[in-house]
Amino acid sequence: MDVARRTPAASLAPYITGAIEGWEQTGGSASTLREVPIPGVPMILNLGAKWNIETAGRTVALDSFTGGLSTGPSLVHGASSWACIELRLKPLGARRLFGRPMHELANQVIPLEDVLPQTRELVDRLREARSWSARFELLDDFLLRRLARSVDPSPEIEWSWARLHGSHGRAPIHELADELGWSHRRLIARFRDQIGLAPKTFARVIRFDRAVKQLRAPTTRNLAEIAFDCGYFDQAHLNREFHEFAGTTPGAFAAARLDSGGIAA
Repeated sequence: MDVARRTPAASLAPYITGAIEGWEQTGGSASTLREVPIPGVPMILNLGAKWNIETAGRTVALDSFTGGLSTGPSLVHGASSWACIELRLKPLGARRLFGRPMHELANQVIPLEDVLPQTRELVDRLREARSWSARFELLDDFLLRRLARSVDPSPEIEWSWARLHGSHGRAPIHELADELGWSHRRLIARFRDQIGLAPKTFARVIRFDRAVKQLRAPTTRNLAEIAFDCGYFDQAHLNREFHEFAGTTPGAFAAARLDSGGIAA
């Protein structure tokens, strides 16, 4: 497997979380990966065979794809040989890039061209490029041009997102509404439009993602310590969240970790 990673350009950092990654597997074996909720929006630019994605009991074959924030697991079935570029957009970055109310995409996996009509042309150019660095340059240019024509997010929602993110999902929602001078109902409606989930649900996803990262770490602490550090009442609370968000237990999730960093189904 060939893996290339690139830190987003400084001008893209406000919209993307983590590195942009290029993946290519040739002559391997078909595999199934378990994808779980993250506090970001995945965007896959496919350079090889299609993916079969199973979510909420429904399986679809997709080329390049994306989806809004989710509250449940998906199973991604890949061919023996495949290639793609993967990035994770911050929710407000996705709102700007796609120009769509994010609640319309929540808990869905859809063709990328449904929200980015230029996807096919971009992917053709990515496939023709001769190196990962050239592909990353093409993608940077596309994203910057698209974002330059986008609408700025609500500063109140940007502030609320930063508070929840910075507190690891522990900031009380009623305090956010009070500090903004908004009703609880108004905060929920605006948050769903620009982020995709209600703020309380988004806070749960943030806490879950923090637990997932600790379970994926090479040296993992025991589950009770992880539960306490991530803001759960106890280990039973952590187990319930994993059952809902990941469709498995924390122990089984950790045991399924692959060398690539993915999680086997």
